[in-house]
Amino acid sequence: MKISQQCFANRRRRLLDALPKDSVALVAGSSLVTRNRDAEFPFRQNSDFYYLTGFNEPDALLLLRPGREAGEVVLFCPPRDPAMEIWTGYRAGPEGCVERFGADEAFDHDELDERIPELLDGARRLYYAVGSDEVLDSQVMGWLNAGRAKSRLGAEPPEELVLLDNLIHEMRLFKDEEELAVMRHAAAISAEAHCEAMRLAAPGRYEYELEGKIISHCMSAGARFQAYSPIVGAGANGCILHYIENDAQMQDGDLILIDAGCEVDCYASDITRTFPASGRFSEEQRALYDLTLSINEACIELVKPGLPWNEVHDLSVRMLTEGLVELGLLEGEVDALIEAGAYREFYMHRIGHWLGMDVHDVGNYKVDGKWRPLKPGMVMTIEPGIYVSPQNENVEPRWRGIGIRIEDDVVVTETGCEVLTGGVPKRADEIEALMAQG
Repeated sequence: MKISQQCFANRRRRLLDALPKDSVALVAGSSLVTRNRDAEFPFRQNSDFYYLTGFNEPDALLLLRPGREAGEVVLFCPPRDPAMEIWTGYRAGPEGCVERFGADEAFDHDELDERIPELLDGARRLYYAVGSDEVLDSQVMGWLNAGRAKSRLGAEPPEELVLLDNLIHEMRLFKDEEELAVMRHAAAISAEAHCEAMRLAAPGRYEYELEGKIISHCMSAGARFQAYSPIVGAGANGCILHYIENDAQMQDGDLILIDAGCEVDCYASDITRTFPASGRFSEEQRALYDLTLSINEACIELVKPGLPWNEVHDLSVRMLTEGLVELGLLEGEVDALIEAGAYREFYMHRIGHWLGMDVHDVGNYKVDGKWRPLKPGMVMTIEPGIYVSPQNENVEPRWRGIGIRIEDDVVVTETGCEVLTGGVPKRADEIEALMAQG
């Protein structure tokens, strides 16, 4: 499942229409990154660049110039090299950028220094990701200086540098139906991968065995890459928010926290489930689990258009504080505990984040200093957690080392929200029943 080329063309058109007529926008693609010596990491395209082009090859550059007679969309990429393609695979080359990726013109990447100053000539503003890419910053300065050097010949390089991020990122924040279809597909694959991991789990197995099961299932379903490094934390490792060592052996009585999601056509899924290695929750585990689940479900129920973003988090804080007081892990009056931030010892992160081409996706959470209201097309995670450090001497030993997070992906709709990750169970009884199938 992939985004259509018409969709990419529509995005470029929207961005072009949003740019002033006397401006140029540059968006750089990613380069290959060395892993060690002459081995490279798998290539992942820059999200902004892919969002506008669908072009998944390294060392490319997109230039957009509204109203340019010779064509508003110009791509630069490495040329085709049949000898190198034997080693690296087939490439589109400039010809393919025009024929298959909607460019009006396309040129060899080696022509950047010659052609970019000409393409910038006469534009007043240059939009790009100022300060986020040192290589591009250096190149831009070189191109502007090349234009200034020809000022006596009538060259007019841009006078203003403007951050492009907000224009693109506001577009990316709202998902259309093609994007949502891809995200539903990614979520469904990841949900079944979590189910497979639950069936496999047992005391004596290692965390990396469950990681391998998840990755294997996603690949077999067509999602070759994960959206982020999977987290598989057994026992106290579940209290480490971004634990990725995944090399510990599961013990009887451990909870297993898995935070993992695949990527489909550069769109992420993001799911967390927590379950007992033995297949049965202990009394303390079940108490904290049911509290976390009640927060997850209440926050999802709250999501609707017009609701300020922060109100979802505020509900999670209040419910968690009330629950911890009831269970005896916190003592005091709820409002005072919230005001003092006492809950942060057990709940260190916010309720969620935007989700899209990046797992922690782009888009402002505040506008003009105020929490922005939710709108249809926004996709977010709902992920309350309770983490009782094994070093927390303020609670009884029976609670220590329990880490729980339950995370779902939801899209805001016209009337409420749609849960994308319902394919993996989260009620304790359902989890125990699923694990009994293993």
